Amino acid sequence: MPSLDDLQARIGHPFRDPALLRLAMTHPSISHELGESQDHNQRLEYLGDAVLQLVLSRELYDRYPQHDEGPLTKIRAQLVNQVSLAEHGRLLGLGEHLILSRGERLNGGRERPSIIADAFESVLGALFLDGGYDVARAFVLHCFRDEFTDVENAANADNPKGVLQEILQAASSEAPQYQILAATGPDHDRNFESAVLYKGEEIGRGSGKSKKLAEGQAAAAALERLRAKNSPAK
Repeated sequence: MPSLDDLQARIGHPFRDPALLRLAMTHPSISHELGESQDHNQRLEYLGDAVLQLVLSRELYDRYPQHDEGPLTKIRAQLVNQVSLAEHGRLLGLGEHLILSRGERLNGGRERPSIIADAFESVLGALFLDGGYDVARAFVLHCFRDEFTDVENAANADNPKGVLQEILQAASSEAPQYQILAATGPDHDRNFESAVLYKGEEIGRGSGKSKKLAEGQAAAAALERLRAKNSPAK
């Protein structure tokens, strides 16, 4: 098994108490295999999960002042899931450092996403105990730095009307206005066409099976137009 010194270097924190990091790498299967009370990483996982939720909740609170609890919770859920945490754990090489029972090793435990995700949270718990909140926070923000951009784009895609209004009203108190231009098709299968206007000028147009969807598509088209206009020429 590789030295824990290698893992500390990847984490970017020299542990004052390396036993904490070793504990974070100790899977509960060890206790079951030995048939005795053996310390393992579940308590650190519990702590790390709480720290992760706090760090991300505060970061999202600061990043998205326009969002209420619902959208913030949705964005956080995109960041904190087993797939995401397992990927972060793989990037750190946690699998090769795991202390597993023989049965778990033979059954591919070093590559199992649930085990690696739990180990990632355990490492975060160990970091919190060894270095404090600021160290744990810096670690989380470094790990998730690229994902914030992805979820921001996703959040914007979910609420194009809100994003458009926020951008436009940053420059003027005037809000965008929406007009339904046409409604076609039978009553059970209507299609609406909408335009969004700003200061009397049409800035986007869209269509959909409801007025709300048509207005959202119009807002999305306006956002694309604004981004293209503000993008530096190549």
